[in-house]
Amino acid sequence: MNSSTDEINQGRLKKGFYVIGGTVFLVLGAIGIILPILPTTPFLLLSAACYLRGSERMHRWLLNNRWFGSYIRNFKEGKGIPIKGKISALIMVWLTISFSALFIIDILAVQIVMFAIAIFVSIYLIQLPTLKT
Repeated sequence: MNSSTDEINQGRLKKGFYVIGGTVFLVLGAIGIILPILPTTPFLLLSAACYLRGSERMHRWLLNNRWFGSYIRNFKEGKGIPIKGKISALIMVWLTISFSALFIIDILAVQIVMFAIAIFVSIYLIQLPTLKT
């Protein structure tokens, strides 16, 4: 095989991973519509980002989907995310980072960085406009 064939195969593999990731995030976002513990909008935004890099057709489908498209459009148009999404995203961020930092990671510097990330993500989420439903 030559290098151009290898590049094409790597590109396809990379796009495939993005589509798989987008699908996983889409499923989590769909579950979040039903279960209040999972944040819907962040997962759907991640799904859209993955589909954008992996499949134009899937990205277009997601944006035009009658159940999921409005979450992404509202965010992109600056209308914000629902309060339920903010609260559940904050809970998930703090639960996962706290658990990881306190029970899995033993390096103090890494723990500090993880909590700093949680703080910055929290500030970002809080400052996002809240969608009035």
